[in-house]
Amino acid sequence: MATTTAKKYDGLTGNSAIAYAMKQINPDVCPVYPITPSTTIVEEFSYYVADGKVTSELITTESEHSAMSACIGASAAGARVMTATSAQGLALMWEMLYIASGMRLPIIATDVNRALSAPINIHCDHSDTMGARDSGWIQLYSETVQEAYDNLFQAVRIAEHSDVLLPAMVCMDGFITSHAIENISLIDDAGVKEFVGDYKPHVSLLDVDHPTTMGAMSLQDTYITFKYQQSEAMKRAKNVAIEVGKEFGKKFGRSYGLFDSYMVEDAEEVIVILNSAAGTTKVAVDELRKNGKKVGVLRPRLFRPFPHEELADALKNAKSVAVLDRADSMNGFGGPVFNELRSALYDLEKRPKVMSRIYGLGGRDYMVKDALAVFDELFKVSASGRVETLSKYITI
Repeated sequence: MATTTAKKYDGLTGNSAIAYAMKQINPDVCPVYPITPSTTIVEEFSYYVADGKVTSELITTESEHSAMSACIGASAAGARVMTATSAQGLALMWEMLYIASGMRLPIIATDVNRALSAPINIHCDHSDTMGARDSGWIQLYSETVQEAYDNLFQAVRIAEHSDVLLPAMVCMDGFITSHAIENISLIDDAGVKEFVGDYKPHVSLLDVDHPTTMGAMSLQDTYITFKYQQSEAMKRAKNVAIEVGKEFGKKFGRSYGLFDSYMVEDAEEVIVILNSAAGTTKVAVDELRKNGKKVGVLRPRLFRPFPHEELADALKNAKSVAVLDRADSMNGFGGPVFNELRSALYDLEKRPKVMSRIYGLGGRDYMVKDALAVFDELFKVSASGRVETLSKYITI
């Protein structure tokens, strides 16, 4: 039975919800450098710090690279650490992202998805976090304000789990989710404290009774061993995410799995899509279902690690699948989610035809009519058994 610790709270934006969740978690250290559209996360959290509502040490740095560097130092010293960023900010952290994961530090970052320059654009696409997908960070994607809020608590539990010990980022769409007002169900402070728990670092540079070394030179004889251990930890993060999602559901009445499946069970045509655009696609699914079309939408929630077996099982009965990416791999062969999903389906004895569609870059609107047009393409693929155009841009 769900714990009765939730209450209704009207009018929270995604950024406000994340800032409030951070207040409830009360991390030890928050190194920050604000950037649009994640700025108000830092602004609102700084109010909680100034008003004494948290005991967090807020460190204002001179750049995002410095912010992640400070995150690494604080986490290595044994602190629970959080930050937030977007786009060029995440890109400027690039070098340090690999160091954070390679040193097995469970730092939590919220990334408010925004297009990477050039040209300069402050609106949503997923090029920032997709660019960081192989940096060794767990990635959770959020369709709604409610899910972003809930994901932050779960990210802490997943990252800090003794079987994992890897950094994690919670992703939500810039302006679409970060600045949209949504009625969400908040968890009371006691419920958050019980769920997240006190942080007990695996190692700490300040623990002089148990000295440790971090970031030392590792050459041919040892480096691959470290990477192997890191890779195995990422694999284990999948089952940890499943268990944490189930526990969250038991306590608070909102369960989370590896992905959200909407009318996929009997679907012949399926769109796979991340974050807020899944909601738009569900409207198209509802319209087509009224006309007797067996269609569905699958929204991956956990992208790193990539749950390839579970996704393949969910899509094994579909005739055709369109993967809609809000980022381009610039490989001439489709978007990042498409490439990974198509590989996941490869070993199925009877696999669906799969095509890639790049949409919504730089915040370009993705509407119900766009989803319907993709489904029309899928109907033709299902009928002919052939994909005429493997990858192309839409919404242009």
